[in-house]
Amino acid sequence: MEPLTWTGSLSFLNLFFALAVGVFTIMLVGQILTSLFASEQPTSIRSDGTIATSAGIGGLANFALKVTFIAVIALSAVYLLAGVVMGTNAGIFGGIAQRLTPVWIGMLVIFVVSIKLKRSLGLYGKLFDSTVGMIGFALVLFWVLAGVMAGVFDLIVTHDSLSQASGMKNKLPGTPLRGAEDGEFQWYLLGGDNLARDVFSRLFKGAWTVVLIAPFATIFAFMVGITLGLPAGYYGGRLDTFLSFAANLILAFPVILLFYLLVTPEIVATGIPNYMAAVLFIFPVVFFGILLNSRYHTQPAIRTPLLIVVLGALVWVYLALISNEGYIISTKEYSILGLPQILDFYDMDPSILVVFVSVVFVNAPTVFRIVRGLALDIKTRDYVAAAQTRGEGPWYIMLWEILPNARGPLIVDFCLRIGYTTILLGTLGFFGLGLESESPDWGTTINTGRTLIRAYIHPLLPPAVSLLTLVLGLNLLADGLREESLRD
Repeated sequence: MEPLTWTGSLSFLNLFFALAVGVFTIMLVGQILTSLFASEQPTSIRSDGTIATSAGIGGLANFALKVTFIAVIALSAVYLLAGVVMGTNAGIFGGIAQRLTPVWIGMLVIFVVSIKLKRSLGLYGKLFDSTVGMIGFALVLFWVLAGVMAGVFDLIVTHDSLSQASGMKNKLPGTPLRGAEDGEFQWYLLGGDNLARDVFSRLFKGAWTVVLIAPFATIFAFMVGITLGLPAGYYGGRLDTFLSFAANLILAFPVILLFYLLVTPEIVATGIPNYMAAVLFIFPVVFFGILLNSRYHTQPAIRTPLLIVVLGALVWVYLALISNEGYIISTKEYSILGLPQILDFYDMDPSILVVFVSVVFVNAPTVFRIVRGLALDIKTRDYVAAAQTRGEGPWYIMLWEILPNARGPLIVDFCLRIGYTTILLGTLGFFGLGLESESPDWGTTINTGRTLIRAYIHPLLPPAVSLLTLVLGLNLLADGLREESLRD
């Protein structure tokens, strides 16, 4: 079986694509130069007395830039659509495009529905009025869907991410798999790594690791920061002083050093991450309990059953998350507080738990300071004074008056913080901390590939580009949300 080329039978388009990209690059550089050095645009007075401005060289460069950009996008769409239909007949790109068909369908459906209903979707709907926000959302959505499809439904990957194939060590992209059986995918689309594992499959399994940890760890960090930051800013006094001192004490440590201390085997063996999980993971339970109680405290007929159902479910999930092998605290030396099997329906991998707790612990103080600052500002507003005049309780004011009016900055920071968390996960994996050495996460894969970077770049480049595009998408998404939230 012959190795795949990058574009297969679509290779006749390569020259046109290269020309379009080349001209686009030249026009982009030209536009930057003309914007820096061009003189004022010539003007003339029309017969009706109005002033006409000539576009000049800058206008022509801008027009050419738009045309070439459209040409690049159109040719990219041709590659993509032809690849989905033709598969490996369209080369490596075609094989990848076809494997990602569920992702393309999911993105198309979400974009069509969101654009159609954007006027009734609040801030999320307004995001589709921002070009930057849409690009960022598309990048983030791609990796979220790809991670879920690969990690949960196993639809994208072509081979097991840990399995090794004979003769595939460091093989180039498009190399046919030796001895492939019937029904087995016959190529390593992005080549093999130094242990003869499929780079393509490990790339998208690694996306699932990022999607699983980064957003949820950030949510937990926000739960901690909001639950502590609101009363610190609202009440002030000794409570504010104590909580601010604790937050500053944590922030005083260098982040990498703090991560290193938390994930070292000696610290893990003491059970400290388990104790930290037991404390940090209780904050969502506390937050939603106070949220619902403050909202329905005057309606006990609604409040009581609602609290029983919601808190019961949250406590169940809480016990399942912090427990391991049926125990609340479980180390090699001792175990504490055994649980019935019904309460321990999910065992989080110990290495993931350590990283998860570390990310929450490091991010929570920064969120606390943001929420505290917003609460200090918003509590002086007239609508807060009106709620106090109505006799509303402090927690009602904090959660139902102050917090909703702070959502704009918090949503933007949430997107940015997921990006920071993604970088932190990559950094931990790169240094071999936290996750297992065989983990397909991007940081570990980059660290493994760097040792042979001079000879083989293909195992290193895909996870590095993936990390870059996801963080870029999160930053663009945050910019789009900030832009739209400022218009409210």
